Amino acid sequence: MGAYPPIEIIEKGLVIPSVETPAEDIWLSNLDLLAVRSHTATVYFYRRPLNDAGFFSPETLKATLARTLVSFYPLAGRLVSGTDGRLCIRCTAEGALFVVARSESAVEDFGDFTPSDELRRLLVPFADGSDRADVPLVMFQLTFFRCGGVCLGTAIHHTAADGLASIHFINSWARITHTNTHILIPPSLHRTLLRARSPSSIASAHIEYSQIPFTPSSTLPSFPSAILKLSNHHLALLKTTHNSNNNQKTPISTFKAVVFHIWRSACKARELDPSSLTRLYIIVDARNRLRPPLPAGYLGNAVFRTSARAKAGEVSEIGVAKIEAALKVIDDEYIRSLVDYLEEKVDEIEAIRPRAVAWVLPETDLWVVSWMGMPIYDADFGWGKPFYMGAACLQVAGQAFIVPCSPEEEEDGGVSVVMAMEESYMGRFKEVFYEDIGGPGSALA
Repeated sequence: MGAYPPIEIIEKGLVIPSVETPAEDIWLSNLDLLAVRSHTATVYFYRRPLNDAGFFSPETLKATLARTLVSFYPLAGRLVSGTDGRLCIRCTAEGALFVVARSESAVEDFGDFTPSDELRRLLVPFADGSDRADVPLVMFQLTFFRCGGVCLGTAIHHTAADGLASIHFINSWARITHTNTHILIPPSLHRTLLRARSPSSIASAHIEYSQIPFTPSSTLPSFPSAILKLSNHHLALLKTTHNSNNNQKTPISTFKAVVFHIWRSACKARELDPSSLTRLYIIVDARNRLRPPLPAGYLGNAVFRTSARAKAGEVSEIGVAKIEAALKVIDDEYIRSLVDYLEEKVDEIEAIRPRAVAWVLPETDLWVVSWMGMPIYDADFGWGKPFYMGAACLQVAGQAFIVPCSPEEEEDGGVSVVMAMEESYMGRFKEVFYEDIGGPGSALA
């Protein structure tokens, strides 16, 4: 991504709930406290339709955001230390930041919207020291381009909401704007459903949390990102090749096939010593694995990490089995055990967090997040769905997002892998990624 004309800020202010909301402290679970202590930045790009009456009117959006914050009132609060010293959300109704901007760029100037620090700086509000009590938990920037299109840049604090909860909030706001009706699924604020048990019962080793996977860094590392598309043809080839090579009777899922492909490609691109150990971290959602499941609309963090480990030289042969083994053990008891275990680890994590400006993942390891199955393209504010939605930036080299195709790509289907990699390996990674499945534009013959 190259240099672009600067963004002109037209207005900036706070949007508060439209009616009075409860003034209370929201208890945060261990999964909330161990989330990255910063805002998750995403971008939604929209094209101006032929019928553009009131197209993304800032006044309309601010009014409907105020209505949405009534149900999602914790997101209008601030992070503070509670009376017991534990971090909580204080429901102060101070509101969400809303910025309106203008750019001389056109939407097409952003290419394929590859995540970068520049993309985030231009299109998404940013706050240094995201755990300060004066920083809004939710920040938006509505940017109008000379071509007529717009970008809605969103920044939602990860301590307050994980990916699915954040998307539920955005989609609820869109529905209220589009239909002038109520929210379909009200948010569930009962975070105590993930409270540790007393007495605790730790039944697993939880090695993913016995040591911190990242190394603290005093400087902000620089690394490139890329968006690599996998068509339905690519996915079928990946699954067919694996099943035939391993005499699989049960077909491998799309998720496992893509995760394995990323892991194998990274090991090859990094030219890891065959005897070196490589660990693949996978982010897992607890919502439907708990018994009973968490309520629909759970507002908080319900994700955690599991991992698979193998020697680099063995990933091609046993990688899928390792991934399946890591996921198979996750059930209600495993998650409850993890929450109990984390009760003992939270203070250790907090002790080192203030000293780190950034975190670095070892070059042997990967961190994979999947948005497959998530309604990331449902944010229709009344002028059509976004033609692109994605992360504005990635946090570490070795991080990958698996995202569904956009509405404009439905004919080819498939998924995209949004990959951050060390500068010295990115070129080779993109080559290896398509070596056995044809190029990025290959189609079913």
